[in-house]
Amino acid sequence: MRSLIKTHAGLLIVGVLTFVLMGAGQSLYGPALPAFARGFGLDLGQAGLVISAHWVGCFAGVGFMFLRGAGITPRVALGVMGLGAAGMALAPEWSLFLASATVLGAGYGISTVVFNPRVLRAFGARGPGMMSLLNASFGVGAIVAPLVFVASGNAPVISFALVAGLAVLIWLGAGAAGQEPVAAVMQGRGFRPDWVILGFGVVAIGIEASLIGLGPAALIAAGETEVAAAQWLSVFFGGFLGIRLVLIFASHLLHAFQLLTLALGISAVLAAGAALWHPALFFVALGASAGMFFQGFYVTASARMGDDPRVAPTIIAAGLVGGIVLPLVLSQVFGSLGRVGFFWVVAAVTGAACLIAVALQRRMAHVDVGL
Repeated sequence: MRSLIKTHAGLLIVGVLTFVLMGAGQSLYGPALPAFARGFGLDLGQAGLVISAHWVGCFAGVGFMFLRGAGITPRVALGVMGLGAAGMALAPEWSLFLASATVLGAGYGISTVVFNPRVLRAFGARGPGMMSLLNASFGVGAIVAPLVFVASGNAPVISFALVAGLAVLIWLGAGAAGQEPVAAVMQGRGFRPDWVILGFGVVAIGIEASLIGLGPAALIAAGETEVAAAQWLSVFFGGFLGIRLVLIFASHLLHAFQLLTLALGISAVLAAGAALWHPALFFVALGASAGMFFQGFYVTASARMGDDPRVAPTIIAAGLVGGIVLPLVLSQVFGSLGRVGFFWVVAAVTGAACLIAVALQRRMAHVDVGL
């Protein structure tokens, strides 16, 4: 393992710094929305379009990687993110600001596809653990950036200019690790779409996004104040980050599909606990189980679908479909779910998915990444 870390230290450092930057940029949207609204003369609903623009860009970036991603390097991903962040810092009008947010989102989609597969394969049997480190780094940026935003006097121009500047610094320091195209590390085993595991990804990432996006509203419906719900969400993210740090050292103890099955089962139990006993405490615990979803899904899908440059974009796209569609569907029926109905839905969906996963263990769990 030490020799692998030494050999691929540049890749790991650039990847970790990039994901810290991604977490920082995305976490600025929420606290900066009022400032966006004031700066461009909008109401909060209109200002919220910047979040949609980000995700549209992310989906476009993943789509681009599917079609033309073989020659894309980490430096390209960093350049796109830096360009988008700089545009958001300097845009004189709302339309240009939204366009810049879309570019920044595209950089996110490209970065996710560029770094996850190469880190997974570069570190052999410990690849899943190193990928967990990569994605845990996102949480570090997400925790720090809002504090920087407040320290800057709630000035989005300064915050996004810092994101752009950091992207440039990482680009300059990337060295050889920033110049290797996707095709150099993703080749040789073809492209074999597996709709079963992609379906699990739609469900798992959809539940993860629903917990993050609708969880606070569910806590308020269950009797928590708005302030308390926001505080519980922060603790939720603590569990989310914590379990990803644990997986750095423990992911090799289970096959990836076993990890996904375990995470779904634990989520079902915890969601039922939230509905039956204490919504806030069990919601916080759901942060840890949801933090296992992506790794279990991505590693299993990567093992089953081949080593083609189109594999990673397809896997990420499936997660994006779930992350966009399921919260949208649940938000439309949220008002009719009652005091704890949201948690019963989460329990039912994850429980059903867990039972299906258990039935498929022999078919799925013995497959691991060919490293």
